[in-house]
Parts: sequence; structure tokens; C-alpha cells
Amino acid sequence: MKKYTVLVSGASGIVGYGILRSLKCLNCTLIGTTIYDDSPADCFADVVEKAPITKDKNYLPWLIDMINKYHVNMVIPAIEDDMSVWSQNRTEIERTGTKILINNCELIEYCLDKWDFYNKLKKEGFEYCIRTSIKADINQFDLPFVLKPRCGYSSKGFVKIEDQGTFDKYKNGIGKELIMQEYIDGDDEEYTISAFFDQNSNRKAYIAMRRKLSKLGFTEIAQVVFLQDILEIIDELANIFKPIGPTNFQFRKQNGRWKLLEINPRISSSTSIRTAFGYNESKMSVEYFLEGKEINQPLIRAGKAIRYTEDYILYDSNNI
Repeated sequence: MKKYTVLVSGASGIVGYGILRSLKCLNCTLIGTTIYDDSPADCFADVVEKAPITKDKNYLPWLIDMINKYHVNMVIPAIEDDMSVWSQNRTEIERTGTKILINNCELIEYCLDKWDFYNKLKKEGFEYCIRTSIKADINQFDLPFVLKPRCGYSSKGFVKIEDQGTFDKYKNGIGKELIMQEYIDGDDEEYTISAFFDQNSNRKAYIAMRRKLSKLGFTEIAQVVFLQDILEIIDELANIFKPIGPTNFQFRKQNGRWKLLEINPRISSSTSIRTAFGYNESKMSVEYFLEGKEINQPLIRAGKAIRYTEDYILYDSNNI
């Protein structure tokens, strides 16, 4: 395979360095970008560049300068803000000749607003969505129910409403900032299904895991599972939203019936775990979008992953 240069944003975070670790198996030069002065990005990238925050007016010119400076063949977003900004400026970025690993723009827009996403599912007659409302009325759902930010991913901003007092603290934000949603009790377990779609939104590969989340909303414990019944649902969603490339679907079960929590239209936080079990979506992306290689279902190993905290030590050179 030709030696490519791949830039990964958010290299200090669990998604960013998960992507970089997964690409180590390829003959690539890896550029990591981060807004932080101190980070473990040096462990995983050949070059680390400090980035302005994504909302900075200088961010887009800076990104284009980095692409040109290193002759980058592919850029991969590891944070939501980058995914959104890159999607909105796709034409300008791709004028550099680089390939953006980014999903269908319409899918990204729907996923950025949970209320728009829910209404799209209802319009399409999707059976597995969770009842959702933006009407600030505690009587719409049985207690407990949940409040979630309209915009955002994972479980950040999630509030479980069990009484009137808690509801009253948040009710003024319902509609504009928050949605109300039926509570799906799954013993704190979710199912995360990652699938790779070709340019025609055909599912080419997938992996499913049952997981428990950390308090930060990332996967903490994951068990590989083999679920045939959910593939029809994934394909139905693909027919609605036309995903391209790596796409993550999150579900819970209620009374034996699947309920869709959300779609994350990019590589997500479990990517390094998926790679360990044989599903390397970062490698697939380089091979498919840059090499034109056909993607086939990989052999998935059974097992469990448990995340833990690790130290990155930097010694002062004058003390060696």
C-alpha cells in the first residue's frame, strides 16, 4: 500500500488516540492535532500540532495550512465540533486534495439535533424510536423520564426526572435547549453497533457490543455480542439516512424490544476496543476511501474489554 499521511483531530481524547492507535498497523504518517499543551498524543502520532479551538475564526485557515504543510491525504474528526465544521466547509477543505472521513451531510445535521432526528424517524414510520417531546408538561410520560440536551452526544447533560421538584428546575429549558424522553430501563447497559457503509450506503461490515458507560459517557466495559435480529433495523436506518463510512448506532432494550438511543455519524469512543476484537474501522476507511479496496466482514473475536487509567510519563532530559 502507498504511504499516506493521515491527520486526526482531537488527538488528546479517547476517540482521537483510539483512531491513531488503530492506524499504527498501516504504512501511514500520523499527524495528531490537539488544543492542549500537555497530552498523550505524542505516544500515538508521528507529529503533534497544537490547534486553535474549532470555533475560532482562524481555525479553518489553520486546518487548511496543516493539510498543505504535511500533504495530508485524509483527515479524520474525533470530536463533534470538528465533524460539524468540516461538514459545513467540506468543499473548501477538499479543494486541498485531501479526503475528509465524514458521513452524509444530511445525517450529520439530523444527528446534531435530537428533536429533528426524532421527527425524521416518526415521519419515516420507524418503529423503534423512543417517545420524545418538547412540551414542558410533566404528565406526558410516566415517572421516571429523562431530559437530554437537544444537541450533543453520549450521556452528557442527561437528567433523570423522578419528581416535580427536579422537573421544575429544568422545565424552562425544555424545547429550546432540552427534550423530554421516555426512560428506557436497561440496567445501565447499552448496545453499541458500529457499521461500515460504502458510497452507496450498503452495509459492508459491523460489530456489536453490550457496554456499560463511565460517568463521562464513554464506554467503560464492553462485551462482544452476536446479534442477528438487529441487522434488519440497522439496514432500515441506512435506507432512511444513507450513511457513508463508519457509523455508530446505540440501542437499549425494553421488554425484549429494541429502542434506538441515537446515531453517532463518525468513529466513536469504543474504536480502540473494536480494533482489538478484529474490527478496525480506521484501517477500513483508509483502505476503502484512499485505496479503493473492497470491504468485507472481518472475523470478530469474542471477549470482554475493561478500560482503566494509564500514566504517560515525561522525564526531564537533564535528570536522565
